[in-house]
Amino acid sequence: MSKTKTSFFCQNCGAQYAKWLGQCTSCHQWNTIVEEVIQKEEKRNWKQNTSSKKANKALKINEISLKKEDRIAVNNKELNRVLGGGLVKGSMVLLGGEPGIGKSTLLLQIALTIPKNILYVSGEESQSQIKMRAERLKIINTNCLILTETNTQQIFRTIEETNPEVVVIDSIQTLYTNTIDASPGSISQIRETTAELIKFAKETSTPVLLIGHITKDGNIAGPKILEHMVDVVLQFEGDRNHTYRILRAQKNRFGSTAEIGIYEMRSEGLREVANPSEILISQKDDNLSGTAIAATLEGIRPFMIEVQALVSTAVYGTPQRSATGYDTKRLNMLLAVLEKRAGFRLGAKDVFLNIAGGIKVDDPAIDLAVVMSILSSNEDEAIPQDYCFAAEIGLSGEVRPINRVEQRILEAEKLGFHKIFISKFNKISQQNFTIKVVKVSKVETIFANLFA
Repeated sequence: MSKTKTSFFCQNCGAQYAKWLGQCTSCHQWNTIVEEVIQKEEKRNWKQNTSSKKANKALKINEISLKKEDRIAVNNKELNRVLGGGLVKGSMVLLGGEPGIGKSTLLLQIALTIPKNILYVSGEESQSQIKMRAERLKIINTNCLILTETNTQQIFRTIEETNPEVVVIDSIQTLYTNTIDASPGSISQIRETTAELIKFAKETSTPVLLIGHITKDGNIAGPKILEHMVDVVLQFEGDRNHTYRILRAQKNRFGSTAEIGIYEMRSEGLREVANPSEILISQKDDNLSGTAIAATLEGIRPFMIEVQALVSTAVYGTPQRSATGYDTKRLNMLLAVLEKRAGFRLGAKDVFLNIAGGIKVDDPAIDLAVVMSILSSNEDEAIPQDYCFAAEIGLSGEVRPINRVEQRILEAEKLGFHKIFISKFNKISQQNFTIKVVKVSKVETIFANLFA
């Protein structure tokens, strides 16, 4: 009887060791190395019979011919935008997100709307459960095949019989291969099953969509090498207590990583939100102090967001600084600028900041809106609802220019705003806006304009 072979793997980065160590020498994380049973076997192709292949020939870079990537259009504008125009043939797309956020619902909805032969492989749900979800989505697609299987050899056998044009795997942590003796979800199994799927995708030019679980830290479970192996890494974000979800691209070899897609979770599935401003600006009858509208960009997509601030006297002596959806360190910097450069006494007051809609924004162009919402709450005077802001604040209190300001102005004009405040140093080629563009250079100027 052959001796059982074991090895030690880092759960964070996937590094392999001959013995246990307290700290991984590759990623320097502590207590992440675990022992796993392995069994070295001859590597087999994704098909049962191995195929001989000639070695590739090295070419000069000017001899390489470029051809446009073949993409499969997805009947979902938000996902198409994030992917960069659709699914590239032979690509591997990994979708991660919190439990219950809607990953399976999104991919099943995609699988039921693509006019291609789809194979949806589930290792977590039965066929009847998937059928119940499909009926709730009210989408019928006779070209979508449902398979409940976790063994990759059986999955590839079904693929050879059905010849799908797109494969969906839910989820990669449930799969296992016979080539190694380890439990499903272990580092070695995740790495090996992903490698088999990548080989299948590249050899057959079939796009594969994977669902990946995440850890309590928000990272995709398994070795970090998993994210390096795939072509696209998507993150599905949102709060299960709210209905809106945001799809971001953390890695994309075929497009930009700056795009986002916004969805609304309903009982009949995920609805695409074409106009994000409808969810990011709250509807109210009266003007309320402490709110300001900012014109921001996510990738090439402009939209308006509402910044809410609350300034009150510090009851317990030590002032609190809290921000939701915004960088707290940047908030502290802006408060220091207001205190030092503009003369506003906020050092003994609590300041709470919130970005409406539950999204996170790191665009410096919302600095001016953050400052004006804080001053509005401090003065207890409302800013008119048809005013918006788009500028960065410097450490000397100056209003700095931002990029693609014309795109922000056009978005504000389209949504019916009457006035937008920008930096006087922004150069605008187009002058015939119906919205009034106010150029300012210092925070005090805007304060005198609004609250004097």
